[in-house]
Amino acid sequence: MTLTTEVPIPVTTQRRKMSGGSILAEMLRNHGVGPMFGMGGFQLLPFYGAVRELGLEHHLVADERSGAWAADAYARVTGRIGVCDGTLGPGATNLITALVESLNAGVPIIALVGDTIRSHSGKNMTQEADQLRMLAPAAKTVLRIESTERIPEFVRRAYSIATSGRPGPVVLDIPEDVCHGQIEIDESDLNADQAISGIPARRSTPDPASIEDAAALIAQSRRPVILAGGGVHNARAYEALQQFAEALNIPVAHTMSGKGALACVHPLSVGVFGRYSRIANDLIKEADCLFAVGAKLGEIATRRYELIPRHVPLIQLELVPEEIGRTAIVDIGLVGDAALGLEALLAASHDEKQAERAQYAEEVRARNRVWRAEVEERLNSNERPISVARLCHELNLALPATSVLVADGGFASHWTALLYDTKIAGRGYIADRGFASIGYGLPAAIGARLAVNDDTPVVGVTGDGGLNMSLGELETAGRIGRPFTLVVVNNAASGYVKALQHGMLGGKYQSADLSEVDYATIAEAFGCRGIHVDEPEDLSRSIRESLSEDRPVILDVKVTRDPAKMLPGVDNRLAAFDAAGPGEI
Repeated sequence: MTLTTEVPIPVTTQRRKMSGGSILAEMLRNHGVGPMFGMGGFQLLPFYGAVRELGLEHHLVADERSGAWAADAYARVTGRIGVCDGTLGPGATNLITALVESLNAGVPIIALVGDTIRSHSGKNMTQEADQLRMLAPAAKTVLRIESTERIPEFVRRAYSIATSGRPGPVVLDIPEDVCHGQIEIDESDLNADQAISGIPARRSTPDPASIEDAAALIAQSRRPVILAGGGVHNARAYEALQQFAEALNIPVAHTMSGKGALACVHPLSVGVFGRYSRIANDLIKEADCLFAVGAKLGEIATRRYELIPRHVPLIQLELVPEEIGRTAIVDIGLVGDAALGLEALLAASHDEKQAERAQYAEEVRARNRVWRAEVEERLNSNERPISVARLCHELNLALPATSVLVADGGFASHWTALLYDTKIAGRGYIADRGFASIGYGLPAAIGARLAVNDDTPVVGVTGDGGLNMSLGELETAGRIGRPFTLVVVNNAASGYVKALQHGMLGGKYQSADLSEVDYATIAEAFGCRGIHVDEPEDLSRSIRESLSEDRPVILDVKVTRDPAKMLPGVDNRLAAFDAAGPGEI
């Protein structure tokens, strides 16, 4: 018997000559990249050319910071990586503020940044700066690509880092000669790992022994409260959270970033907790067990670290181990994905207080009804200029369940966090609470608009001060032409600052007032629709009219000029000031 050995036929792969920019664009396409935002320069020109050739979606912005904010909102809505770019020097440094927002909020971003030609680095090239060291603290990591051949490897690495663990921004620093360089490359080298193209990627489950301990602690509690944060969104843990809360009759409070973790209209939802609250803060003070899920428990959520009672057992389910116990004493730490952790905890539950908790759940519903009755007058206020509470109420009435509401930093997010209701679970509410920089509202509304179907209403809420910081993006919005509504809460002031000065400086204001500006007319000049709203009875009609438009609409709403009414409640810093007296805060 003769044995024959088969000689394997070599597999041939097609080789192509490509520029670094073309390789970069194809790698992004192969990972399913969505709309990109940026402002090109010489270093990234081959990339821009390849984007055009491949038919990828890319939008010029007026400021790189706005491009990163638009990418941030796109990523939050879709769960996929947002992509932005900036050129060498000022383009790179303009990205920093926006990238810190995504870093702190756990949003997956890839920022493409051009850099000097390597052979001339450090020789005072035009616009050269030590941008790598400046960008490093604003991102999960900065990856400098030192050769054109390694671009595919670094793109895959960037996707992996951006989506694994707590998501965040990754900077790809691309020297001019690397982007412009021409090489021959195998088609097979351009492969993409679809498992890391979005979040959550590479989930982990908490330690089973810790799960058993947490289940036992919850089983013994009569008045537990769940504190849901933005980590619920990152894990897409909506079903797991609702099933857990309903099975054990536990009310759910949320941070600003956690709004929508459970629908605000759900009977077990008790609203936002922290600096402002419906009934959540009172329930936390009366609780015999607290369970934080994907919540970092920072300053605002804890009212400057005074809200969480020290004698009450605290369980913290968190993806990043070093966050556990960072701001409050934790009795049981659960390290892992929010959805998998909740599912494991529910499976391990042996509830001993079910009957008592049913009464507790009914008490929660009754308290919610009392709160609603107490604020009814403010929600339907006929004050002139318009009350922001009335504005929020009209948004609640006009927007369908599938809407996306984007809130700018400052009081726009505080008012809407307290009074706006998500009607289904999911990321239907976006606020830039990672860094809370104003100016986010308009570019983020653009990014959110490009993330959803055309029949999904997108509404942004910004102050006049916030819009001033990104006013040039009205041209971007008009050029793109996709419909959304931007509500400008126009109070002719830096509202949050003026309200704080009112409380702390006794009505002596400094650098807190703005000019009376007609933003509706400005919007028309940029190719958008502008609508003035001066009367409260016109709010409903104007909002609904804006939602029916086929282009961007700026709703210029004239709200109260009274600094005593500019905040939705008493800021805890003002309360501390009143208690301690001037000079002691």
